[in-house]
Amino acid sequence: MSLLALGINHKTAPVEIRERVSFAPESLVDAVKQACEEASLEEVAILSTCNRTELYCRLEGDGSDQLLNWLANYHQVDKSQLANCIYEHWDLGAARHMMRVASGLDSLVLGEPQILGQLKDSYSVSQEAGRAHAELGRLFRQTFSVAKQVRTETSIGQNPVSVAYASVSLAQHIFADLADSRALLIGAGETIELVARHLKNAGIKSITIANRTLSRALALADEVDGKAVEFASIPDELPNADIVITSTASQLPILGKGSVERALKVRRHRPMFMVDIAVPRDIEAEVGDLEDVYLYTVDDLTEVIEENQRSRQEAAQEAEAIIEQGAELFMRQLRELDAVDTLTALRQQQMSIADEELEKALSQLQNGKSPEEVLKRLANGLTNKFLHEPSVQLRKASAEGRDDLQRSVQELFQLNPQSKD
Repeated sequence: MSLLALGINHKTAPVEIRERVSFAPESLVDAVKQACEEASLEEVAILSTCNRTELYCRLEGDGSDQLLNWLANYHQVDKSQLANCIYEHWDLGAARHMMRVASGLDSLVLGEPQILGQLKDSYSVSQEAGRAHAELGRLFRQTFSVAKQVRTETSIGQNPVSVAYASVSLAQHIFADLADSRALLIGAGETIELVARHLKNAGIKSITIANRTLSRALALADEVDGKAVEFASIPDELPNADIVITSTASQLPILGKGSVERALKVRRHRPMFMVDIAVPRDIEAEVGDLEDVYLYTVDDLTEVIEENQRSRQEAAQEAEAIIEQGAELFMRQLRELDAVDTLTALRQQQMSIADEELEKALSQLQNGKSPEEVLKRLANGLTNKFLHEPSVQLRKASAEGRDDLQRSVQELFQLNPQSKD
């Protein structure tokens, strides 16, 4: 049996191909079952995110062509097009790859934590489909353990490396508890969407989205249980905002020094944290001169992000060492388990011989033979029968020049033929 990780990701395939081979969450159970049946897999789990589609499986032999055929047919994608984007990792490489993915080392954003939860969901789906058994289950559990070790023993995920997350992280440094804070987000594009989600995850009390197009603001506000307003309402909302984060495509500033001064008077000079992510800027530079205002621009965040990226790169080197150790330990344990069936068969064989010889010995005792004589015959009989077949095979191997078998026997039984003791 072999372990295989087969897939495509943001490094090997453009989004046009990645989206064509993604799996809808509601289809995953059936897809897992179908993959096992049509690609002759023993076990399989499917990980499908915006940046990757991967199949982790256990299969007979070392052929992946049948699995690639299934993936292409399932999604109605030309196999040759898919083959140009596919990567394969086998056995130790498969274990190492899964652990790197779970630890965020293979992500678009180095060290991002969401992928671990997605991998856990993948395992749950495989369990639900009845396609995660001994080996794959053991690999997932070892992977989760290694990912946890990476998170606790390195700083891989401690420092923000996106503008949106860096903005929220700075806010958390200024306000002791975001649950008591109110945020005003100006704009409704991708960056503000990420900011809103990060703020919601941080437990902020309320979020107001201001946008020129109210419908877009409403859609985002609905997602984060917030409030949507048009730009015209910004002066009314500003005094209530402890946190203001802006990211629009406006060519002129949206917030000037005067409007912020008026808001501070209403707030009785309670501090206001402001982040201007826009280029050109949405907030006049003079706003930063006001007392009780902490104003950051995208350049300030860039410095933070670059420093954090360097920090994560250093942490990634530590994480790689943890992963390598974890992957090798998993493969060692797997190889140890491979011996279980052989040891079981050997024990059964020897117990059968022992039972047969014991029955003879008991019969001899019942017939009046002396116990001493019976015990000697029992010892000789067990020794001769235990060693008969190994002796035959060892002589045969020696005659054929297979010294490796002799060395294996010497190592197995800790023999030293040169010793005179």
